Amino acid sequence: MSAEKSNYNHKTNGASNVDDIIKTVTTSSSNNDSYELPSNSNGKVSFFQSVKDSFKPAEEYEEKGIKPTFSQLETALSGELGAIDVKNKNKLKRNIKPRHLFLISIGTGVGTGMLVSTGSALRQAGPANLFIAFVIVSSFIYTTYNSISELAVVYKDLSGSYNDMFKFLVDPAFGFATNICYALNWLCVLPLELTTSSLLIRYWTTKVNPDVFVAIFYVMLICVNLIGGQGFAEFEFIVSSIKLIAVLSFLIFGLIMDLGGVKGQPYIGGKYWREPGAFRGENGINKFKGLCVCFVFAGFSYGGFESSVLLSSVVERPVAALKKARKMLVYRIVIIYLLLILFIGFLVPYNSPKLLGGGSSESDASPLIIAASKVNAYPHILNTVIIMSVLSVANNSLYTSSRVLHSIFSQFYPNPKLTYIDRRGRPLACLLIAGLFGLLCFIAAAPFRVTFFNWLLAISGLSLLFTYAGMNLAHIRFRRAMKVQGRSLNELAFISQTGVWGSYWGFIIIVLIFIAQFWVAIVPIGEGKADANAFFQNYLCAVVWIICYIGYKLYSKEWKVLIPAAKIDIISDRIIHDHEAILEEEREANLRLKNSSFGKRVLKFWC
Repeated sequence: MSAEKSNYNHKTNGASNVDDIIKTVTTSSSNNDSYELPSNSNGKVSFFQSVKDSFKPAEEYEEKGIKPTFSQLETALSGELGAIDVKNKNKLKRNIKPRHLFLISIGTGVGTGMLVSTGSALRQAGPANLFIAFVIVSSFIYTTYNSISELAVVYKDLSGSYNDMFKFLVDPAFGFATNICYALNWLCVLPLELTTSSLLIRYWTTKVNPDVFVAIFYVMLICVNLIGGQGFAEFEFIVSSIKLIAVLSFLIFGLIMDLGGVKGQPYIGGKYWREPGAFRGENGINKFKGLCVCFVFAGFSYGGFESSVLLSSVVERPVAALKKARKMLVYRIVIIYLLLILFIGFLVPYNSPKLLGGGSSESDASPLIIAASKVNAYPHILNTVIIMSVLSVANNSLYTSSRVLHSIFSQFYPNPKLTYIDRRGRPLACLLIAGLFGLLCFIAAAPFRVTFFNWLLAISGLSLLFTYAGMNLAHIRFRRAMKVQGRSLNELAFISQTGVWGSYWGFIIIVLIFIAQFWVAIVPIGEGKADANAFFQNYLCAVVWIICYIGYKLYSKEWKVLIPAAKIDIISDRIIHDHEAILEEEREANLRLKNSSFGKRVLKFWC
C-alpha cells in the first residue's frame, strides 16, 4: 500500500509541471535546469576522464542545481518514469521531429514478429488460419488504439502513461502484475531478437558458430545504450525507412511472382491454398488449434503499436497527431500486415522444410527469403534488411526495458541501488539487469535454439496481450466512472471512434485468445494428451501474472477485484477540456482546409 500511496502523491505533485514537455520546443543552453557536465577550471577534460566521471552519482551535481534527466526520446519511447520527480522532465530538449514520429510508429511492428516468426505460424497452421488470426487481432488492435488514445489525451501529464492508469482506473494489483509482464516482454525481446539475428545469418553460412555474430551484435548494442539517446532517433528513422521500402518492394515482387511475371517461374496464383491446402491439420480440431496458435504470433507482430500513443505526448497538438496516427494504423494494418501475410501464404507452402522449425538445415530463414529464393540477388538484400530490422528492435528493447524496470523499482521498491541514475541520466543498475537477461541470446548455437526462440516468442506475445487487455479495461472503467459520477464526454478532447463497445470487443477477444492459448498449451496440436512441458513453455507469462496479482493482494490485504466506479478518481491529473473551444478550433481548421488547395484537401483526406 505504501508503494501505491507514494505513486498517488507523485501524480498529484507533478501534474502541473509535465505540460512543459509538450509545449516547450527548445531549451535554452543558459537555463540552469538544463543538464550539462561541468568542466574543470581550465576548461580541459580528457575524453577518458569525462567518460569515467559520467558514471559517478548524480548527487554531486544536484548540489549545484543541475539535475540529470532522461532525454526527451527516452521519456517518449518508454513512457515510464514512475515515481521519478516530475520536475526533472520539464526542461528536456525536444529530440523527436514529426518525421521521426511517423516512421518510428510504422517501423516498430516490422521486426521478428512479421518477418521471421510468421514462418513458424505458417508451418503449424496453414495460410488461411494465419490470415484469419491477423484479421481478428487487427480488429482489437484498432479498438485498443482508440481506447488508449482517449485516455492518453486526458491523462497526458501522467509520467507512467497507461501503466499509471491501470492502478487507479482498474486495480493496483492488476496494475502491478501487468507492469511486471510488460517489463518481462521487453526483457525477452532482446535475447529473442539477437537469437533471430543468428538464425538469419545461417542463410549465408552454417560453418561459423552463431554465437560469434551474437557476441558482436550484443557488444554493439550495449555500447550504443551506454552512449545514450543521441542519434537514436536518426538511426531509427533510417532503419524504419529501409524496412518500409523493403516491405513495399516485396509486395510488388510478390504480385509479379504470383502472376508468373518472373522469368523462368510458372504462374502460382492460389496453388498453395489448394495443395497442400489452406488449413493444416488432419481433422477439424487440429485445424482450429492451428488458428489458436496463430493468435500469439499475430499479437507479437503488433507489439509496439502503442508507441505512437506514447510519442504523441511530445508534440504540440496531440489530438491531431493521434487522429493522423489512427489513419496510419489502418494503412499499416491493411498494407504492411494483411497484404504481407496474404502474399507469404501465396508464395510459400506450409509444408516447406525451410520454414522456421521445419527440420531442414535451412529452416531458420524468413518466409520472405524463401519466397524470393529463386531470384539471384534479391534474397540477400532482403536478408540484410531483415537483420537490420531485428537489430533495431533489439536496440529499442534494451533501451526501453531498462527504463521500464526503473519505473517499476521507483514505484514499488525504491531501493537506491536499483534506481541509481548516473550523471548522464542512465539507469545503470536497470541497464545492467537488462543486459544480463540479454545473455540468454548465446543459446543461439544450441541445438534447441528453435524451441528457445518459440519459448521467448510465446512469453512476449502473452505479455503484450495482458497490456492490451489492461488498456481496454481501463477505458471501460473510465467511461463507467464518468457515467456514475455524472461527468460529460464533452470534457474530452479526443473521443474513441469505436466507443466503449470497441473496448468491450477488444477485451473479450483478448480473453478468448487467452482461453484458446490455454487449450493449445495443455494439449498441443497433434497430441492426444496433456503435455506439461508444452503448457509452461506457452503459458508461463500467464502464470507469472497470476502469481504477481495474488502476491500483491496478499501484501496489500485488499481483495476487491475492481475499484468501484463511484470511488475511481477521475479528477486528479485529468485535463478537463473546454468543449466550446474544441468546437471552435475544429471550425477554424475546417475553414482553413476549405480555402486550401485541392492537393492539400486530398492529402488531408487520406493522411
